[in-house]
Amino acid sequence: MTFSLHGTDDKKLYLLLSSAQTMKQANLSIVREITASGNAAIVITTNQPYLILRKLYGREGIDLSKVHFVDAITRYAIGKVPDDAANAIFVNSPENLTDMGIAITQTLKEMEGQNIFVVFDSVSTMLIYLSSVNISKFIHFVSSRLKILDVSGIFLAVEKGLDPLLLTQLTTFVDEVVDLDESAEG
Repeated sequence: MTFSLHGTDDKKLYLLLSSAQTMKQANLSIVREITASGNAAIVITTNQPYLILRKLYGREGIDLSKVHFVDAITRYAIGKVPDDAANAIFVNSPENLTDMGIAITQTLKEMEGQNIFVVFDSVSTMLIYLSSVNISKFIHFVSSRLKILDVSGIFLAVEKGLDPLLLTQLTTFVDEVVDLDESAEG
């Protein structure tokens, strides 16, 4: 995995494609790099619950004070939110795009003035809950908002988990597409 944010002063949107096997490692290395360089991360998760990601990040030495979460899976999976949740907003389910959009907007407002990277993990998982058309509309909304606010964004996806039309549409919403598995081979 050779993707790096170093030397990218521009606020860009990236679509990072990986295999299912390397998705968790991609998330960890990206959030580690963002926070290690003094930036803040907003992790929008439809894949791993907040508590799991917090533990993983903590074990990896990631500064958790620089990471905020919009978690769309915890309430759906266990019906309630953790009592000791810090820097997190919990959405009822990955299907609730309105609440997810509101939570993203609210978190961006709370972190205004910081150099922020929004990390969306994972576009592919959303296909379990929503149609490709609805996912495409939502990602277009999020990417447009990030561009308007001059905020960097990273959308993680399992390439083989996306239908070709959705992949094409996502490609048009971002500034750069990186195949993590291809860059690891080369």
